Parts: sequence; C-alpha cells; structure tokens
Amino acid sequence: MIILVKNHPYRYDMENISTIFFPYEKIRIFENACDETDPVTVITEIKDNVLTVDASVYDKQKSESVTADDKTDLQNALSVLLYHVLSDILEIKYPWGLLYGVRPARRMHALTDSSSEAEAKRVFKEKYLVNDEKTELTSSVMHSENKIIALSGCKSFSLYISIPFCPTRCSYCSFVSHAIENTVKLVEPYVDLLIKELEETGRYAKALGLKLETIYFGGGTPTTLSAKNLSRLFDAIEKNFDLSTVREYTVEAGRPDTVTKDKLLALKSAGVSRISINPQTFNDDVLKKIGRHHTSAETLSAFELARNCGFDHINMDFIAGLPSDTIESFEKSLCKGIELDTESITIHTLSLKSGAYMATKEAAFDSSPKKIVASMVDFSNKILRDNQYHPYYMYRQGKSLGNLENVGWCRDGYDCLYNVFMMDETHTVLAVGAGAVIKLKDPKSGKIERVYNYKYPYEYIDRFDEILKRKQSISRFYNEYSI
Repeated sequence: MIILVKNHPYRYDMENISTIFFPYEKIRIFENACDETDPVTVITEIKDNVLTVDASVYDKQKSESVTADDKTDLQNALSVLLYHVLSDILEIKYPWGLLYGVRPARRMHALTDSSSEAEAKRVFKEKYLVNDEKTELTSSVMHSENKIIALSGCKSFSLYISIPFCPTRCSYCSFVSHAIENTVKLVEPYVDLLIKELEETGRYAKALGLKLETIYFGGGTPTTLSAKNLSRLFDAIEKNFDLSTVREYTVEAGRPDTVTKDKLLALKSAGVSRISINPQTFNDDVLKKIGRHHTSAETLSAFELARNCGFDHINMDFIAGLPSDTIESFEKSLCKGIELDTESITIHTLSLKSGAYMATKEAAFDSSPKKIVASMVDFSNKILRDNQYHPYYMYRQGKSLGNLENVGWCRDGYDCLYNVFMMDETHTVLAVGAGAVIKLKDPKSGKIERVYNYKYPYEYIDRFDEILKRKQSISRFYNEYSI
C-alpha cells in the first residue's frame, strides 16, 4: 500500500487510519511526490484550504474534497475524510470509527477532566466517529478504572514476574513464550537467576520505601514450572518484599494441562488470591487448530480442582475469532464459562501476527471475518451484562480482527487491580524475568521511564549481570524526581 502525503504534516494519522482498513498491508509513505505504483494507493492533500482524499483499491476508486474555514481542525477533518472514503470503497464501517490507540478509557478520562463526561462522549461520537455502544462501554470502563486508580499512592508499585515457558506455543501467540520441551534445560538456571533478580529488586524497593500493591505472575504460563520451583519463587518474594500492603496476588495458570493439586496448594500457601484458568474455547476441534494440546474436559477438571483447593477468584479468558470457530461455538463456550460461575471473564479479540494473512484483493473486500468476530463480541457484551458482570478494564491491539477491543469483565468486587494499574500506567511496575519491562512512574509529572530486560531466556541467562546493572535506574529515577 502507498500513502502519498501532499502539503500537510499528518502522515502519522493517515497511516494509522489506513491500518484500520488494511492491517496486513505493508504501508509505504511518500511526501509530495511518488513514482511508484501499488494496487492500493491513497493520496491525501491540503491545498488552498481544500482537503482532498483520492483512493484506489484494486479496481475501485473514490475521491472526495471538503473546504476548510478558520475554525476547521485540519488534522481531524482530513482523518474523517480518509475514513469515509475508505469506508465507502470497502463497504464497511468500524464501531470504533477512526479512533486508534491502546487505551480508549484513558482518552475519555482526559477529555472528561478537561471539560465534562457529556463533552467527552460527544467528542468520541462526532470527532472520532465511535458508535454509541463503544462510547458507553468506554465510559463504563473509565468509571470502574477510576475507583481502582484512586487506591494508588505516590509510593505505590506493582511487581511483575515473567515466566516465559508454555507446554506448547499457541498459533496466535505474540508473547515471549517458549515450548517447554525445547527449553527444559533453561528452566532451572532461569529460576535461579530470577530469584537473584527478585532479591536485587527487593533491595531497591525497601531502600526507597515503596508500597507493594499487587503481584502478578505472567508469561508464558507460570504453572509450567514445577511446584518446587514455584515455591522457591514465592519464598523469594516473601523474603525480599513487604507483603503487608499487598491487595492482590495473581498467578496465571492459564493452560489447564499445567494445573496440578501440588501446584495449586503451593499457590494457596503463598497467599495467591487470584488465578486464571483459560479455556480460550470449549471447542476441542478449535483447540487442536490453535495448537493447544488439552481438551475442554481438562479445563473443567482444572477449574474444579482449583475450587476444591480453595480459590474463590478464578478468571477465564475467551478469544473471539479463533481459526475455524463459529459464532454458535463461541457463544456456547462463553455460556459455559458463565455457567461455571467464574468471578471474572476476559474477552479477547484475535490479534493476528504479521504475515498471518496475505494482502489480496479478495481479502481486502471480504468483510465476513470482521462481521463474525463483531457478532461474537457484541454477544459477549450483552450476555455478560445480563449475568451481572461489569467491564472494568479495556485495551486495544493493532491487527485485531475488526479493529475491536479486549475487555475484562467481572462480578462486583472481583476486578483485577493489576490489570487496571498496568493498563492505565497508574504507578511504577517493577518487573523481573525475560522480556520484562520496568515502568518507573513519577506521580507528579506523569513522566514514565522504561527499563528493558533481555527478551529471551537464553539472553537473560547469558547477560544477567547487565540486567542487574540496569536496575540502578530505579534509585536514580526516584532520586531525580524526589519521589
């Protein structure tokens, strides 16, 4: 795809709006002139107060212009014009309109603070072309998030522990995770060094007088580790951090084929208060298609075992748009999760990895996969509300089917605090392990600084000394901003 930008500085907006319609195209941007050709070409221009968009998508073409006056927001007007032209050519409208970005609720929060909630909703609908349902969903999430954000103080922080191992790698996965059969030799040295990193991180937290609010084990699948190694990590956390202020302790036990009684008892004895057991779907054929080597029956057994071990806050994830899944199958899976009376349910929209789909004429004009996933998401929003779940956090990913959202739903009192703190970037997150990213937050200015660990377990092990050196940024940041 080619985007030609003529006489205006809004190339970033033009690229992002084009990506909504063509998420799998490689986009090339040129300014003022271009000698190349492409079956998908967009020309955007501002000249003598006239805004013009001329688009060609294979054998379909459309051109529109509007005249601006002194009050016109040129950036938004050109964005709206591009959205309408591409929408008309492809004969599809997206519920999020031309709104892009990961955190819609945060944008609504900012608009509400600067004016009012009514004005924020008006901007969503009129400026960003977001439909009524998504606007109200954003408002609901904003109110739920605000209650949780208010719990955080200037010295608050969360602790994230990365366990980048899984039984197998799911076909759709874009996280840093590795099939355990290929990396089993790395597990023991990885856990040994992770304990050392926890010790070092705990020293910084104590020296700075930080207050630990939430703990989150993510991955990968943390319960890929043995009960013994999980307990070693839990002990290291207890020895090196003050747990007296912890509001929530989460461990993802996402893959049912990793859940055993001894692991669950290890979690329980450590004070873990929230776990995830994620079916993604209760359709065994779909599970095989996505590379999950477990059955729906194993998910149900793992859930029952967790209940019997005393866990009273279990989350389940479902993914709308999985390969070969149908609307009927998705609805049955979600209804099963609700029937289990799970305390929280997260609905993800499938986000495709780069290169997963070929950019072809047929794909460009085939809106059926987007309509199917939209029906799944619409169903989930209705049935979850009808069953007394409310949306408490939301985020959006690039290349998601239908440009849709991921939403966490829960019964009253079962919000995941870490998810909100992390998504809102409310406070510092001290993260350990391969692929972990420390986020240092100054509560006064809002300044955020990131410190990255090496991405892969073998890098983490081989270059561990460098990871410890990078930890010095924690005290430097807090001293610099006098927190």
